[in-house]
Amino acid sequence: MANARRTVIAVKGVAVEGQETAAEPFMREIVVNGEHLPVAAIGTEAQNHPVQDGSPRAAWQRAAEALAIRTLLLQEAARREIVTERREVGPGRYETDEEARIRALLDLAVEATSPEEAAVRQEWQRDPSRFRSPPLWEVSHILCACQPGDRTGAAIANDRARRLCAEALADPSGFARLAARASDCGSRSSGGTLGQLSPGDTVPEFEAALRGLRDGEVTAEPVATRHGYHVIRLDALAEGQVLPYEAVRPKIAAAMEKASWARAARAFVADLVASAEISGVDLSARSA
Repeated sequence: MANARRTVIAVKGVAVEGQETAAEPFMREIVVNGEHLPVAAIGTEAQNHPVQDGSPRAAWQRAAEALAIRTLLLQEAARREIVTERREVGPGRYETDEEARIRALLDLAVEATSPEEAAVRQEWQRDPSRFRSPPLWEVSHILCACQPGDRTGAAIANDRARRLCAEALADPSGFARLAARASDCGSRSSGGTLGQLSPGDTVPEFEAALRGLRDGEVTAEPVATRHGYHVIRLDALAEGQVLPYEAVRPKIAAAMEKASWARAARAFVADLVASAEISGVDLSARSA
């Protein structure tokens, strides 16, 4: 392959060697309406796209598509002479200039359609049981604590939690005694009881485990959180009640309007792609 050109670049920490030939173009620059996007820029963008299934090339492709679309949007913002201020997106964090211009462009060019009342009611009637008040969980647990980042301590805590979990599964009625003897949580004084919990009251990993338990059931294995390893028992469950249409209508309407905006935004990007001259990446399938 005398005329081949090879490039080595890191994608999410994985060194990828690309080879450009007439038969197999891989890592090459993109040209969007005459604007050149070099390989290095795509490599930088690729750091934001996780490698999946051990395929850095897939990450590269996603990065190339994202960069080409961002370039199209910025070109359209420039054509419309959009000027805007950066907004705060979190405590002390602000949009970049590019993010601000793209956001202003989409605010101007994309309009969501508010759903009609009949459509909102029809969405609710598809399955009213989807819309419930929050559940209440009566919970007990045993904590084997460890410090974040302490691998040795985590291994010891995990091993101890697995032994305690096996004991709890073998004798569910003795859970309170086991918690009082072995838990590292202050709840040990009350047999591990945490009282009633609602969604959002605990860390996500703990809550996810609760959602998979039935009344009186103990987790099959310890649940890891930033606090350590937990053996959890669901003492009782109060399912949330199905809410009436009037209570959930605003939430349903907002979700439908958001979905409408997303469809309109995709259509806007598809129109930009259809009228653009692009080489180095194929956006036809993405914009379809």
